[in-house]
Amino acid sequence: MTDRVIVGAIAGAFGVKGEVRLKSYCADPAAIADYTPLFTADGRSFPTVVLTGSAANALIARVDGIVTKEDADALKGTDLYADRTKLPNLPDDEFYHADLIGLAVFDTGGNELGHVKSVMNHGATDLLEIHKPGYKTTVLLPFTQAAVPTVDLTAGRIIADPPAGLFPDE
Repeated sequence: MTDRVIVGAIAGAFGVKGEVRLKSYCADPAAIADYTPLFTADGRSFPTVVLTGSAANALIARVDGIVTKEDADALKGTDLYADRTKLPNLPDDEFYHADLIGLAVFDTGGNELGHVKSVMNHGATDLLEIHKPGYKTTVLLPFTQAAVPTVDLTAGRIIADPPAGLFPDE
């Protein structure tokens, strides 16, 4: 587990006065402003985020240190991270995506299926992208109670019961 968790990204400029379009990955999108300061991967800090409105698929915000349209455009696509200590504790059956990435995945018989490369969501449910060394492609495993009955963060592993035929060696 890391000390910071991705909570959103700068999606570009909004207008010409330094406001940004902000994608929030939080369950309550507006909560992103509560987790300040926000950080970039290279350590830049944004102490204050003030939400000023919303647009299609984004929030509109004023962010400390971004004062012009050019500043905002230069940061387009930049991921924003919050200190884990600022984030709420989750129930036992919920996880931050950052905690799942890199975990080893085993089937119910103890055979290693690979490691979690990423967590995706295309609308219906979260999908774990599983990568196994030596394979040319990854496998998308639905992150449901039926397909993933056990997540053990302490042991750094996931026990999966994938649908038949999902993994090539089955």
